[in-house]
Amino acid sequence: MHSAEHLQELGSRLTRLRDEALALVEQHRARVESVHPTFRESARNLLHYLALRAHDVRALQSELKQLGLSSLGRSEANLVAGLEAVSAILAQLQGQPPPSASEQVGFARGVELLLKHTEELLGPPPAGRETRIMVTLPGAAADDYGLVRDLVAAGMDLARINCAHETPAAWRRMVEHVRRAAGELERSCRIEMDLGGPKLRTGALRPGPQVVRVRPRRDVRGCVVAPARVWLAPEGALPEGDQADAVLPVAAEWIARAQPGDQIRFKDTRAKKRKLKVVELQGPGLWAEVRRTAYVEAGTKLTLRTAKGGEHATRVGALPPAPQPIVLEVGDELVLHAAQTPGRPARYDRDGRLREPAHVACTLPEALARIREGELVHFDDDRIEGVVREASAEQLRLEITRARPRGSRLWGDKGINFPDSELSVPGLTSLDREHLEVVAELADAVAISFVREPEDVDALREELDRLGAERLGIVLKIETRRGFEQLPWLLLAAMRNHAAGIMIARGDLAVEAGWERLAELQEELLWFAEAAHVPVIWATQVLEGLAKRGLPTRAEITDAAMAVRAECVMLNKG
Repeated sequence: MHSAEHLQELGSRLTRLRDEALALVEQHRARVESVHPTFRESARNLLHYLALRAHDVRALQSELKQLGLSSLGRSEANLVAGLEAVSAILAQLQGQPPPSASEQVGFARGVELLLKHTEELLGPPPAGRETRIMVTLPGAAADDYGLVRDLVAAGMDLARINCAHETPAAWRRMVEHVRRAAGELERSCRIEMDLGGPKLRTGALRPGPQVVRVRPRRDVRGCVVAPARVWLAPEGALPEGDQADAVLPVAAEWIARAQPGDQIRFKDTRAKKRKLKVVELQGPGLWAEVRRTAYVEAGTKLTLRTAKGGEHATRVGALPPAPQPIVLEVGDELVLHAAQTPGRPARYDRDGRLREPAHVACTLPEALARIREGELVHFDDDRIEGVVREASAEQLRLEITRARPRGSRLWGDKGINFPDSELSVPGLTSLDREHLEVVAELADAVAISFVREPEDVDALREELDRLGAERLGIVLKIETRRGFEQLPWLLLAAMRNHAAGIMIARGDLAVEAGWERLAELQEELLWFAEAAHVPVIWATQVLEGLAKRGLPTRAEITDAAMAVRAECVMLNKG
């Protein structure tokens, strides 16, 4: 049995929580009044929830559960109403009249507001399910209407276009395909476009050598089962239909001297003697076969030996540069620099001594000035980790502390994260502002990437106002630790718009905040969105194994089940 004093003390604690929640709204009255009228109640409820989060209420929740009462664990959408409902029951247990209720968001009203705001941002609910499906359109969607139509027919409710990829012309064709397919199929399918944002990436790498490997097909015992087929033709002349193992540009007059059965002799980059056998003439070029592996580079001398004993020489023209990543092992040094010069692997002398460490540019050079010695740096979704040993505004000298046992490959255009650093970068880049001119014309909603401060949201709204695009909904992509810490204020800034929501962008968020915290953070993001009555888009690697291999992993099934708690699930690349 619980004493009357204990029940009264519990009631007093609940009353204090309610009073603090109401007081926080008064404290931020100007913020509440600045939001769009459709979000006014929701803004108050969000602040109520924020006030509750200032307290550790686990002991109170345990005591309420022992009485068979609500522990307030699912009261995000109607915080004050939940507190007052439990207080009323405690009063009845003491034989007292319930305390007067304030006019705040009730239980049914919280659900009603979320449904209303979700439809405003994401469109009408699909038949037969509550969770909407967003699909990131691949580049092929710009030229393949059938692909887009199939996606809409299969249940795509929103098409996402990532402005970090493709071109405005391609985006236009994608949107035209989506609108056309939605019209033909009589289905709703909205367009959401993501701005690239201040994403830190590795700069371009210096091109590798112009060399191509020609390799015959072998069985498991290493025996050749099919020769490599090589297409030789003037530059730009491609074979018809047949798949070439290698393409070598050569002079047209040299090809004119060749006949089937002739041999082409050369030395490859390793000074290995090799010979090709001409097997077929086709249009402007010829097909030749080789049964031994060869490495051919631009400028290689080719000697044609005809059946009549004649010899004719030519040289291989320009070849595409071979990919040349920077291979990094634990303990290696890497220089990350502000200058936008192409990166390159480390260079060593003949005795294996380091002459010059590997180096690569950062695409947002102003960020380097904020980095301090001892802070961590992550590359390529945390596949490579380093620690800053020396720091200046011009460059960072890093020591690699995590990589694969035989080295990890770092390419250009890969993500860079500074999880320990407080970066001061604008939420809207100059390129974002340029892209907004197109987004304002094409999209139903725009997502702001790497949002950190309410001022970033204000800048986006100002641009939308300038472009006369107030109709667009705003999606906050929460993918940085700072964005998570500022979430309540980011939401209040976005709620000045008529439609708003959040995307849980788990890729960069996991790298920034740490993989061990991801499950906790995504749960808290769901709670805050529930308190603000705004829809959530659950993103990053949802059912990726199913999309790539046709079979989901066991963990993906659990993740997909978790994802339906959100109002929308994002699938990548169709």
